[in-house]
Amino acid sequence: MSGTRIRPATVCVYGNAAIIAALALYFFAAPVAMLLFDFADPALRGPGIPQCAWRWHRALTPKYARWARERMSSGRAESLGSADVSGTEWPLFGSVFYLLGTEALQKEWEEHPAGVAPKVYAREAIDAAADLVTDPGQAGWVKKKYGAKYLHEEDCFYRMLVICAATSQAKLTGSTSHLALLRDQVETLSAEIDRSRAGLLEDYPAQCYPTDVVGAIAAIKRADAVLGTDHSAFCSRALRGFSGDRLDPATGLPVYLAFSYDGQPLSPARGCSNSYMTTFGAEVWPDVARGWYALYEKHFWQHRLWAVGFREWPRGDLHGDWYFDVDSGPVIAGHGTAACAFGIGAARTNGRFDHAWSLSAEALAMSWPLPNGTLAGARILSNATDAPYLGEAGMIFIFTRQPLPGFAEVKGGRLIGYVCVILCAYLAVAALLIFGAWRSVRRWRRNAGRAVRLEKSRFVAWAALVLGAVAVFLLGPWQMALASLFLAQFLTPAEMERAAKTAAGI
Repeated sequence: MSGTRIRPATVCVYGNAAIIAALALYFFAAPVAMLLFDFADPALRGPGIPQCAWRWHRALTPKYARWARERMSSGRAESLGSADVSGTEWPLFGSVFYLLGTEALQKEWEEHPAGVAPKVYAREAIDAAADLVTDPGQAGWVKKKYGAKYLHEEDCFYRMLVICAATSQAKLTGSTSHLALLRDQVETLSAEIDRSRAGLLEDYPAQCYPTDVVGAIAAIKRADAVLGTDHSAFCSRALRGFSGDRLDPATGLPVYLAFSYDGQPLSPARGCSNSYMTTFGAEVWPDVARGWYALYEKHFWQHRLWAVGFREWPRGDLHGDWYFDVDSGPVIAGHGTAACAFGIGAARTNGRFDHAWSLSAEALAMSWPLPNGTLAGARILSNATDAPYLGEAGMIFIFTRQPLPGFAEVKGGRLIGYVCVILCAYLAVAALLIFGAWRSVRRWRRNAGRAVRLEKSRFVAWAALVLGAVAVFLLGPWQMALASLFLAQFLTPAEMERAAKTAAGI
């Protein structure tokens, strides 16, 4: 008794249909199921760290350790120009986000121990991230601006990152490898801010961003726990740089850009800086930051196009509702990408879960979560060459912020229509892909008896691409595996259909 022989072309058609259906489920249907599960987490609506942040951290940690070490050994940072913001700043900024997020997770674990502690399973990544930020080879862009004095003259943003990274590593691991550098930076940077005329320093020549000075002051205060020092008096004096005529007269908030010599505003307050300011400022001046957040809500919060969030520019500003730069990201109908994303951290820090819940749902929906822990949306918005994990590290940071002592918790908020649109879009794409796969099988079944030119050769090539994709997925970059599967889709089905139509006289 002989069985029915299965044609190679049939294997290709059915195989491609199965691949498309599997990819549709993995990339579009599974994210919806994950998002619905995450939306039910009470830690999105109140204190506590959401489970999704733990999931992201575990998935990112081994990749971050490998990438950071490879980044240092490559020497690439020294070849980049000083104007390449995403290539020079983002790798270090992302590393600080990762470290601060790990600190928050470790603190939560110590209060509710379960499984392996973050500081244990992430030890290699913690050391690699801290080494990356403090590595002089990564400071090429600021060395070009300040020369040999880059660690002791202005350069506020870079020095703030160094303090943050060295502090986090020492807190988490007890390592003293960067302790001397940390002490030097804390003492020299605090002294320089203290003796400056306006309480401000430049990030780069003729570029003073007050939000980075606030971040530096908060970093100095945070380092006291490691160094055994007390900079509380310095922190109190440092408020002079963010009061009086140094504030935006239209909103009463610290400005985005100022003249460091006398503190005079050079731009209005902006959402991208306000979200950082109200996150880090709360650590240093809680009462003042509470007032800043109230003003931020008053002048920047909006509900528009089925979405809620913070504007990049205050209502009525001449820049309008459509804008883009490297700090703000895309501004769409007034909503600032960075303002809204990091507004989650600001809202959580200030206890405003009515804002944090709605913003978190939007960010989660846009993050495009995959079953392996990757946030595809955040990855796309990062610099694939120099800072591929910035977005995911940033998500870990903002979702691990907790209300500071003395901040009243305000709950509320809701799922916005925009979130429902995104979920429906995921499902629609999945349905279209699966429907297309079903149609290809159905079409082939109608023409299964038709001749296909070079059928066996096409099958061999198709099988090589599919098996190659599996091997690459297990051993190498998943993007290459997807590319191989993509080629497999176009190698045979289109040719088969054309052959079938030709044989049928169509």
